[in-house]
Amino acid sequence: MTMLVDFLCRFGFGMALGLVLTPSALVPPGFFRVNLLVVMGLGTFAALLAHGAVPGALWILPAAAAVVAWMGTVLWLAHRVRAGVGACGLAATLLAVAVAMAATVVPEGGAEVARAPLWTIIRHLLSGAIVGLTVHAMLLGHWYLNAPGMRVDALRRMIDVALIAWFPQLLLAIVEVGGARLLADASAAAPAVHSATASSLWALRWLAGLIGLPVLLWMSRKTLDIPNTQSATGILYVACLAAIVGELAAQLLAAG
Repeated sequence: MTMLVDFLCRFGFGMALGLVLTPSALVPPGFFRVNLLVVMGLGTFAALLAHGAVPGALWILPAAAAVVAWMGTVLWLAHRVRAGVGACGLAATLLAVAVAMAATVVPEGGAEVARAPLWTIIRHLLSGAIVGLTVHAMLLGHWYLNAPGMRVDALRRMIDVALIAWFPQLLLAIVEVGGARLLADASAAAPAVHSATASSLWALRWLAGLIGLPVLLWMSRKTLDIPNTQSATGILYVACLAAIVGELAAQLLAAG
């Protein structure tokens, strides 16, 4: 249950962060309003799952983020741009704190063990940023169906932001591989089934999340040079799948 709450908080954080970074001068208020409803749904689901199932008062943070997101939809409906962006930022902050708190509870063998190194918190926030920003870019590309006159600069910028979030995640993964090699002798006695499962997860992590994702984002960005927002959005759909699969595989590896 903790893993699902953690993923939902990461996802909501990335979505809210994407809204903060989206140029409001280029994108209609309706896009912010609809996507804040997505953040509200993620926060509400995380709060419901966390209440009574996760130690501490973690559920309060995603619940508060859901309330702030709902208030943000009202602000965007009234075209209060500055206040609406502020609501997006507050929701992102609340969910970022929730991600940091979730990082302190790691399931190990059925027990909940406190562990919150700064490294883990940064990795979780980057994970949420990658998933949220990629999905956010896809939804922005889909919004061109509602606003065909919108400039492609907005979508190009969000793809660039997703790529920027991917790069430090790649560096962290490379460092973690180096650390895993140091523990290779300790893991040599692991059961064969566990080794096969771990190998499959590692393959998904690298092929989908760390190699496939940037290729798909780059292809989508190059498609915008035509420009063809519908084709770019189609590629972003696949990029969303790669991001989610890659980060879920990383989450399962960290928990195992």
